Amino acid sequence: MGKLTDKYRNIPVTVKVSSAYVLCSVLQRCLLFLTMPLFTRLLTTEQYGQVIIYSSWQGLLQIFLTLNLAYGSFSPAMVKFESDRDGYIASVEGICLLLSGFFLLIYLPFASLWNQLFELPTSIMCLMVAETLSVTALLLWSGKKRFEFKYISVVLVTLAIAVATPLLQYVLVITNEEKGYARIWGMAIVNIVAGGVFFVLNIIRGKTVFRRQYWKYALGFNIPLLAYYLSQMVFNQSDRIMISHMVGMDKSAVYGVAYNLAVVLTFVLDAINNAYIPWLYEKLGKGQEKENRSVSLGIAALMALLLSGVIWFAPEIVLVMAGEKYLEAVYVVPPVALSLLLLFYSQLFANVEFYYEEKRSLVWASLGAAVTNLILNWIFIRLYGYVAAAYTTLFSYLVFALCNCLAMKRILKRRGLQDQGYNYRGMIMLFIAACGLTAAGAALYGSLPARIIAAVLTLGVLFLQRGKILTLIRTIRRKDDQ
Repeated sequence: MGKLTDKYRNIPVTVKVSSAYVLCSVLQRCLLFLTMPLFTRLLTTEQYGQVIIYSSWQGLLQIFLTLNLAYGSFSPAMVKFESDRDGYIASVEGICLLLSGFFLLIYLPFASLWNQLFELPTSIMCLMVAETLSVTALLLWSGKKRFEFKYISVVLVTLAIAVATPLLQYVLVITNEEKGYARIWGMAIVNIVAGGVFFVLNIIRGKTVFRRQYWKYALGFNIPLLAYYLSQMVFNQSDRIMISHMVGMDKSAVYGVAYNLAVVLTFVLDAINNAYIPWLYEKLGKGQEKENRSVSLGIAALMALLLSGVIWFAPEIVLVMAGEKYLEAVYVVPPVALSLLLLFYSQLFANVEFYYEEKRSLVWASLGAAVTNLILNWIFIRLYGYVAAAYTTLFSYLVFALCNCLAMKRILKRRGLQDQGYNYRGMIMLFIAACGLTAAGAALYGSLPARIIAAVLTLGVLFLQRGKILTLIRTIRRKDDQ
């Protein structure tokens, strides 16, 4: 026991912090994923649609109510204003308070008119504003703790919220007839209580909600990024909102549940990218980007294989996690899951853009993809129903990947650098192969035995190639002392 304690003490604090946050994030996602079967069965599709629409609008309004000030400018500000971090955080909360008050002044006098757009009652919209402010306060507090390498309190608070939320939601859902709104209240109450405490504490510690220097810095940094934040939110949430208005809230729920199951591997994609970025930046710094050709293609192949597993067993995943009433949306899963491979391609190119501090290209790529998604949704949802939104998402991610690729190429050319970091032919062939696997899996949805046999054969090939896979993992892993 003593040896284990000594080993723990000798682990660098940065490793402890990053590991704690990763574990915390995984546990949060697991709890959400594990409670999904419970609520999809307790709520009707229309009631579940209310939850989906609430989350979609909240994500969009968060940008206007907070300017995403808990992101973007926050990390640089924690370095720039290290001597008065509390003052900066309190000032950011002041900005959020002002924006939220301005929104309510516009919303409340014409609530009945606005509610036709939001498809939510006034009480729920006011709840959304309060929850957004509270969640932002939590993010600001936890962000400061990260810079101070004080992770234990953040992990405890995060896990307490993650456990308390589904428990309160369950109690409210089983005791109320309006089960969709009850689940929303259950989620919001926990966040408001926890976040409200930190909102007040942040202001008390910062002593003021307005300091001209901090307001100028925060607004000057984040306002230019609004186009990027908005395009990403439109890209990710507009399909559910448009389906609700054009087809019905119940169909929005069916689509939303299938979409969430299709992107269940997003956290794997993020984890892979977070481990890969330090290795890539080291190679770019040393002019050894050629080594990235095989590594990036190998990671993409691994991602494609994992996504194929989700696609091939989509009927069983939807049935277990959501129930028979959501099975009609099983064909939403293949194109949306395949979109994650294109998102990974986009991240590969964007990593280079960020390395050379060229963020403007990413904004334009996001805007182009978001506008494409909106136009295609408007046309094809009307013609072919809500499943069409899955295919417009796939095409929009293709546009996003191509735009980022072209932007990266321009950046390299402008700097007089050779474009030799990626195996484009291999990436194209891999995507074509993934499309073939996706089509084959969807065609075999009526035959579980055939899909099982194919999966067993694939696992056998992976077992035979395990040496190469382990070598790839070791290649991108960085030791702490490097």
